[in-house]
Amino acid sequence: MVYAVIMAGGSGTRFWPKSTKSLPKQFLNLFGEGTMIQNTAKRIESIIPQERIMVVTNESYVSIVKEQLPKVPNENIVGEPVAKNTAPCVAIAAELLHKKDTDATMVVLPADHHITNTDGFLSILNAAIEKAKSGKHLVTIGINPDKPETGFGYIHADKNSEETYGHHAVHPVRAFTEKPDLSTAEKFLESGEYFWNSGMFVWKASTVLGEIEAHLPNMFDELKKSSEELYTDYHIPAIKDFYHGCESISIDYGIMERSESVFVVPGEFGWNDVGSWSAVYDLADKDKLGNAVQTMFASFAASENNLVLSSSEKMISLVGVDNIAVVETDSAILVCNLQTAQGVKQIVEHLKAAEDLNKFL
Repeated sequence: MVYAVIMAGGSGTRFWPKSTKSLPKQFLNLFGEGTMIQNTAKRIESIIPQERIMVVTNESYVSIVKEQLPKVPNENIVGEPVAKNTAPCVAIAAELLHKKDTDATMVVLPADHHITNTDGFLSILNAAIEKAKSGKHLVTIGINPDKPETGFGYIHADKNSEETYGHHAVHPVRAFTEKPDLSTAEKFLESGEYFWNSGMFVWKASTVLGEIEAHLPNMFDELKKSSEELYTDYHIPAIKDFYHGCESISIDYGIMERSESVFVVPGEFGWNDVGSWSAVYDLADKDKLGNAVQTMFASFAASENNLVLSSSEKMISLVGVDNIAVVETDSAILVCNLQTAQGVKQIVEHLKAAEDLNKFL
């Protein structure tokens, strides 16, 4: 059986002030129809119903997940007691699914991606599922790059080797590369052998558990210590023990970069990882001057290519400014240049460090 694991533990710091520690990005409606995690679940429902979805999130967000995804069984919602990156998330999900179904195939998805071509995505996802089912393979989905992007990791595919699943090419992965500088990204684009790393994965639960045993033996040992109590009345303490005992490491670095059986299915399906307010601007509807307005009242004078987002009834007016984001909530206002919107994370770090400003997080 095929299951989905939605990773929903992030804090969404780049989307402050809309994203807060009590309601981070993945639980927000940023595009007018459903929250990001709801859209992630809905996107795959034709092949994986919510009854076969597992959500791994921060333990303080479990009630939000239950509210937003009521069809997901309560026992399929895993609350992480501490943030330990993505490898522990994958490990605990794989162990739980393997105990339920020894032949389980896992589709691992971030909760906060935006995809415009659902049919195209599902076609590629089905190809990845078939490849993962065919053997002890780790499969990732790569995005065809259309510019020399320095904000994404890259997947180097072996274009000399190709299989076809459902009309989609599948290539062995030569290497993963961290975010490159501009000149390197330009070379990647020109070569035609590199794809953006989407952070979406498919594999059998048994396969990834074997890879964890081989490459992260300490994490595997911690997992086995807790395994007997999973799906019992002691499952929450068992999960806590696992997280407190295991290391913090990403699935990319811990497993994908070390495994010898990794494959990529490349494609295009209107993917955006929605990493900052500039991505929201890019995806939003705009007027003839390029202004994206998500508020009741706004006016512009000699101002183009701006984002205005507010749920208040205040008039927001921009005069003589371009490429600006204005985001208003009940407790805070953000004004930033869209080209440097990643810097919002620095504001959040400042608020964390100042005890009297924590209330704005």
